Amino acid sequence: MSDNKTRYREVQTSLEKLYPTQPKGNFARNLNTLAAMISGIVGSKNTQPPKIASKVPQEAKPTSVEKRVKRWIINEKIDGDHYFLPFAEALLTKLGLQEIVLAMDGSIVGHGCITLMVNVIYKKRALPLAYIVVKGKKGHFPEDSHIALANKVYNMLPDPAPKVVFLGDGEFDGTKLQSTLNEWGWRYVCRTANNIKIFLDGEEFETSILSQLLPPGSYKRAQDVFFTNKKYGPVTVIGWWAEDNEEPIYLVTNMRSAALACEYYSKRFRIETFFSDQKSRGFSIDKSHLSNPDRLSRLMMAACLAYIWIIFFGSHGNA
Repeated sequence: MSDNKTRYREVQTSLEKLYPTQPKGNFARNLNTLAAMISGIVGSKNTQPPKIASKVPQEAKPTSVEKRVKRWIINEKIDGDHYFLPFAEALLTKLGLQEIVLAMDGSIVGHGCITLMVNVIYKKRALPLAYIVVKGKKGHFPEDSHIALANKVYNMLPDPAPKVVFLGDGEFDGTKLQSTLNEWGWRYVCRTANNIKIFLDGEEFETSILSQLLPPGSYKRAQDVFFTNKKYGPVTVIGWWAEDNEEPIYLVTNMRSAALACEYYSKRFRIETFFSDQKSRGFSIDKSHLSNPDRLSRLMMAACLAYIWIIFFGSHGNA
């Protein structure tokens, strides 16, 4: 049996086992196409339909398979709630983590689109759990989008819910997000700017005060701080100059331990590795000519599931 056929059957079997109900009719056919896309992406290491089709074992010609893939991408009835979310939920269950560490970040994908994603840290990788795609070349997502995406993960947590730690860069230090994470009982560590106003013992400072006389390889914390002009808190704010960094960075967290907060934050870069694997070092999702966010989102379902299959499901004997 060829490698393409073996891989396709293994992916197809994985999807069928993981889906909570027995696929039937059009849904089963769409799921089979998704399996073919995942297999083709893994085999070709590319998300271009012709290259996907070249690694799909079908009796039909590659051009026919390519048309099938394109029809799947433009099919408005295909949505993440039915074709991605069940597998993300299954992933969290299969991982069996006592503590879930999440990283949220954004990146450019496709043609003129950006995505916001939240991934679970697994060993030295970051596996995708939820995402949105919108038109845009650069820039930050609104804070409500951060909360809405985090809420998707909140609703897919296994029962009983494990401990959760949320990590984000400087885009994710909004007080509304911090408040929401606190309400859920999540711990968080997010980067913040060096000129953010903080209030300590009634006095106003900027976060940069924490880097004064701070030598490389050390950190300085301020506890029971009220954050920004909104005076949100109390929180812990940290100035941290890691030895491999050119300058200090600043963190805001609901943890008391600065050492622990820095240790967790150092794991955040793994989502950047994920984006590299999806783009230049892997599937070239950034080179896709798709400019419609919905269509690009469907392609990303297959690309994200291909990544999950490579890192976890494929290496665990179809889980």
